[in-house]
Amino acid sequence: MATKLGEHLRDRLRTFGLMAPSVAQCSVGAALAWVIATQLLGHARPFFAPIAVLICVGVGLGQRLRRVIELVVGVSLGVGVGDLLVASIGSGPWQIALVVGLAMSAAVLLNSGALFVAQAGSSAVLVATLLPPGDTGGLDRMLDALTGGVVGIAAVALLPASPFAIAAKHASGVLDALSTVLEKCAEAIEKRDADLAAEALEEARGTQAVIEEFEQALETSREIATISPLHWHRRARLSRYESAAVPVDLALRNARVLARRTLAALGETSPPPTTLATSLREVSEATLLLQLELGAGREPQLARQALLAVAARQRPDRLGFSADVILAQLRSIVVDLLQATGISNDEATAALPPLDFTPP
Repeated sequence: MATKLGEHLRDRLRTFGLMAPSVAQCSVGAALAWVIATQLLGHARPFFAPIAVLICVGVGLGQRLRRVIELVVGVSLGVGVGDLLVASIGSGPWQIALVVGLAMSAAVLLNSGALFVAQAGSSAVLVATLLPPGDTGGLDRMLDALTGGVVGIAAVALLPASPFAIAAKHASGVLDALSTVLEKCAEAIEKRDADLAAEALEEARGTQAVIEEFEQALETSREIATISPLHWHRRARLSRYESAAVPVDLALRNARVLARRTLAALGETSPPPTTLATSLREVSEATLLLQLELGAGREPQLARQALLAVAARQRPDRLGFSADVILAQLRSIVVDLLQATGISNDEATAALPPLDFTPP
């Protein structure tokens, strides 16, 4: 229990370290947006300015530039509808329902983005409930939203999180998951343990969320590297993760099939040979080597060499139905990971001895 708590605490601290720049961006940006709106623009209650910074920057992953556009247009739509109607019909329960309904309906018709629709509705609520009828500050509130958005982008550019660190953290989770699945399948074959194979299959089935987080992290990393001059020099290092993303996703998909077949094979009279376990473990270790080299910002040459060595040993011998399926999936994973190291599909495929039979 104490070990798990310690691991959880370390994981939370690592996550905080990764997100600390975003927290700083939000804090400094919100205060700066308020100062600009009050001191330079002369707005008395520019609540949309700091809110816009928080929505634009956030502490998670996403498309900041798109969020700024949706925020400003959504606020403008909500404020416009709200100002127009509240000035005519006043404020109250049914007026709020009407204003919000019309603002959100207009937003859905224009753009179904969740942030856009939510901002149109929430802005209409604020106009209908907090501001007195006849208030003519609609343009000011639009400027506040724009101010906050611009400050948010500036905060991302001048106080940036490391795009490479974001990509590396999430890629590490993906490669760890792939390595774990292969290792558990290897151990299950060696021990003839169906329970271990079931654990491997469960692990493999739970990897889709990790892949999606990695893809979103890459999107955010690309955005930061584009916006922030401080990280333009990291584009080459980041490109290795971008090149590896699709092949690693395919490798995990193949690992799911491999784990499912491993579980089925251990219930048959002729289980797969332990030589397959050796190959699985070697690929698992090469996956961790790929993780280390990418994380260090190096060309993954050692991982490539290890995978090429494994590929050369995958002889096209018939091993039985289930074992043949496992072998076919293993060969596919090797090709995927070789592409993740930066070589072409043709080169990766050529590294494998040709099959003289069609896998089942």
